[in-house]
Amino acid sequence: MGNIILFAILGAVFYWIYKSYSKYTVYSKEAFQNMTITKESLQHTDLGLFVALAAKVAKADGKVDALEAQLVGIMFDDIAAVFPQPEKTKDILKEIFSQEKERYDNLQETASALGQSIKRDKSKQQQFMGFLIQLAFIDGEVSKSEEEILVIIAEAFEIDPQMYHAIFDQFEQIIKNIKPKENIQDAYKILGVSQNDDMDTIKKAYRNLVKQYHPDIIKSQGKDESYMKKATEKTQEINQAYEMIKEKRK
Repeated sequence: MGNIILFAILGAVFYWIYKSYSKYTVYSKEAFQNMTITKESLQHTDLGLFVALAAKVAKADGKVDALEAQLVGIMFDDIAAVFPQPEKTKDILKEIFSQEKERYDNLQETASALGQSIKRDKSKQQQFMGFLIQLAFIDGEVSKSEEEILVIIAEAFEIDPQMYHAIFDQFEQIIKNIKPKENIQDAYKILGVSQNDDMDTIKKAYRNLVKQYHPDIIKSQGKDESYMKKATEKTQEINQAYEMIKEKRK
């Protein structure tokens, strides 16, 4: 793939928190409307725990690059929108991410906490696992450290190994099926821009499209796996076109 960057996001003491949220079959504004937003309350929800795990996967290869940070930023917007005080929530999510990306001593504990919370919901298990695997594939391949973390999380979720490998293989196949564009005009067309546009205009168009088509962890609830596949493929296509234009203009 060369320099084509691919896109692809606590134990018994918290038992009462899991019981509080186990009644929610979906993550929505109605589900969290009466919640008081604090770091302590947010980081122990399913979505707060998921952000913590995403941070560990994102930093597993030693750094969170600019494109990875952009994808994570979009994820913050998606998640924050279902909570009261979205802007405050987003700031707290950023704080959780920043803190958790530097910690691996609590990986098992955090993964087990989320695993217990979603234990009876196979669709959520697959949904969260799929997003984390996609995040690991952001640079086109999964490093040994990333794979080790993903396996620990999958085991904590009690996901059947065959199911885990099926999800992993699906993303791997998506990446293998992406063919580099041969015609620069196709790249401009995908982004809806002209070769006469400057890079600032092209970058803005690119970011808007990524926000529009990226796999959304909230909107994917209740949808079949084809949603995730189509969203991922479209995101990869947009990203590939942008990278080709950047290379052409060097």
